[in-house]
Amino acid sequence: MQERRGRSARMQERREKNSVSAPYVIRRIGIVSLIDDESVAIIERNADRILDEVGMDFRGDPETLEIFRAAGARVDGERVRFDPGWCRDRIRTAPKVFTQHARNPARSVQIGGDAQLFCPSFGPPFVHDMEKGRRYATIHDFREITKLHYSLNAVHHSGGVVVEPVDLAVPVRHLHMAHSHLTLTDKPFMGAVTAPERARDTIAMAKLAMGEEFVDRNCVLYSVVNTNAPLVMDETMLWALKEYARAGQCTVVSPFVLGGAMSPVTVAATLAQVLAEVLASVALIQLIRPGAPSVFGTFFSPLSLRTGAPTFGTPEGTQFQMCAKTLADRLGLPFHSVGALTSSKVPDAQAGYESQSQLMGAVMAGVNFIIHATGCLEGLLTTGYEKIVMDADRCAAAARFVQGIDFSEAAQAMDAFAEIGPGGHFLGAAHTRENFESAFWMGEMSDNGTYEQWIAEGGLWQHDRASARVKQILRDYEAPEMDIAIRESLDDFVARRTFEITGEKA
Repeated sequence: MQERRGRSARMQERREKNSVSAPYVIRRIGIVSLIDDESVAIIERNADRILDEVGMDFRGDPETLEIFRAAGARVDGERVRFDPGWCRDRIRTAPKVFTQHARNPARSVQIGGDAQLFCPSFGPPFVHDMEKGRRYATIHDFREITKLHYSLNAVHHSGGVVVEPVDLAVPVRHLHMAHSHLTLTDKPFMGAVTAPERARDTIAMAKLAMGEEFVDRNCVLYSVVNTNAPLVMDETMLWALKEYARAGQCTVVSPFVLGGAMSPVTVAATLAQVLAEVLASVALIQLIRPGAPSVFGTFFSPLSLRTGAPTFGTPEGTQFQMCAKTLADRLGLPFHSVGALTSSKVPDAQAGYESQSQLMGAVMAGVNFIIHATGCLEGLLTTGYEKIVMDADRCAAAARFVQGIDFSEAAQAMDAFAEIGPGGHFLGAAHTRENFESAFWMGEMSDNGTYEQWIAEGGLWQHDRASARVKQILRDYEAPEMDIAIRESLDDFVARRTFEITGEKA
């Protein structure tokens, strides 16, 4: 297929002009909330009642129970209850806004405030592309997907488990994933949370890459722990939470909730439950290390009461986000939630409209950290190569949207009116010539030519164009610079820890 030279050249020029991108988006428009003061009061009162009358279980870790008991919470076995307002008082030491530092300082990101950033999907065991179809993910896929996200300016974060590399043993996967994030990209990334030693390994590797003193004094890792809804924090998540809190690294408390199974079937009740779980868990972080970065996170998907399967792109999911963001603001915590989710198995029309609906809900709600913004297929069981670049295009459009309208003197274009006059056209105006490259957002994945041009170029559907773009990005990929001594220290660390864990050489 021979693509017309004009469009190809323009796309390449835009890529080159955008090669150094903003590390995150500063939104200049308001947020949309669906909740008024009276409703907020109801949810907060119900969350306090849940914590006071029902309580929350913190399982498998006597030290956590002792921390709560010493601070004045009511501990009965593994059940912890809290007086109304107790958790809010402890949360006040958490920063409202903080920086997660990247290996490349130019890519460090602001978490909270008016910042908004887009992050890859997390955790799928499968990958999909249009040539090979659906298959189990490998470490090769993990690395290729990390390269893709590094190369896409609309994606501000390298993420964490962008796919599960199932060809590696579980006890050593985290080593190779962190190594990939530290060497194949210089964007910020997420820490491992599946065991305390894996969290410690991630922190140690970050210190090798960025300096021990710097990591001790700054947030360089962003890690998500999920409650086991309803109202349980299990020992695995507890141990990870404690490791990152003690190290002064960011911990996101994100209740994982399937509405109708892990919470009641109404948005109002689920909001109260999620708020209760976040209050108790963030209070623990602040008891361990006051001032440690903490984030209010959510993952809410209504369950189909006909099939029992999660649903995405639903009105309730968007309503929930828009209300939960208000609750996070009331607590003074940054807000983390989901983006372009879909149940579709392939990058088709269903994937497009479900993902766009969920993504724009997150954008309009003002979510600070939008996870699962790229690549989701099959309800997060699969990451799609083509879906990544298709979603990134929508993230770029959303970023342009939230930056608002330019009302500068240049944007008012009064000189253009004087130049053209009544009945003229603006295509040749000086103002148009000066601004045509940046005046209107132009995506990489949409074909805006005529039908005849489209046919002449092969009549490619968007997923075909996305497949070609994935291949081109990976061909053009160049790794960011890294000091050879740092690279060798990371290689040595992975080899040593692999031998210690498995008795085998890496």
